[in-house]
Amino acid sequence: MTVTSSAVGDGYLVRSLAVTYPDGFVISDHDHPWGQLVHGRTGIMRVETEGRVWLSPATRAVWLPAFRPHRIVMKGAVAMRTLYLAPEAAADLPGAAAVLEVGPLLRELVLHILAIGMLDPAVPAHARLTNVLSDLMAAAPREDLALPLPSDPRARALAERLHAQPDDRTDFPALARQTGASLRTLQRIFPRETGLSLEGWRQKARMIHAVAALAAGASVTGAALDCGYDSVSAFIAAFKRAFGTTPARYRP
Repeated sequence: MTVTSSAVGDGYLVRSLAVTYPDGFVISDHDHPWGQLVHGRTGIMRVETEGRVWLSPATRAVWLPAFRPHRIVMKGAVAMRTLYLAPEAAADLPGAAAVLEVGPLLRELVLHILAIGMLDPAVPAHARLTNVLSDLMAAAPREDLALPLPSDPRARALAERLHAQPDDRTDFPALARQTGASLRTLQRIFPRETGLSLEGWRQKARMIHAVAALAAGASVTGAALDCGYDSVSAFIAAFKRAFGTTPARYRP
C-alpha cells in the first residue's frame, strides 16, 4: 500500500524510540495499538510472544503486529532502536510476529527515521520514507528463529532450562527427573504442544543460540562450544541441516 499525505488523518505514520538497556533488563508483558519493529544494535533480545520465544541479534529485528502482548529480556547491553508503525503504514506487513533480516539499507533507514523522530503524513518526504520502510520490511528475508513453548508446567520448566543453557549436556532421563515428570510423559507433551520432539526442540534451541552468538561476533568454534558441541565439523553439519547454509554466513 502506498501511503500519501491524504491517506491518513492528522496522526503520525511512524514513531521512534531509542533506549539502551543493561544486561538482564526485562520489559514485562505489554502490547501496542501500532505495529512495532524491535531492533537492537548491540546485544541480543529474547522476545516472547504468541506462545513462542525468539532470539534477535543485532543483524535481525522482530516484527510485532499491533495488539500482540509480548515480553522482552535483554542479553548483554542492548541498544534498542524501535519503530512503531501506524495501521496504514503496516498494511502490507505480516499479520504474525516474525524475525526479519536487517540489511544495510534497512538498518540505515531505521537510524535515519530515529534521527527525524516521527514521520508526519503532512510532510511529503515523510510519506515517501514510510513507503520505503514498509517496502523494505515486506521484502526482508524471514528467518525461523522462534521456539514454540509448551504450556505444561513441567515441560515449560525443561524448555526454559534448555533455552537458557544450550551447552548443558545432561541426558534427558536426568532432566526429566528434575522436572518431576517421567521421560515418556515429556516425550508425549513436547510433540503435542510444540510440534517438535523433545530432542528436536533441544536441537533447534541450540541452533538458534548459535545464530545469535555468530551474529554477535563469536567464532564458529566459539559458537559450537557455546551450544554443547565438542566437534566443530559436527556443529557445522548440524547447522547446515537446520539452515541450509554454513555458520559463516551469520557472522558480521
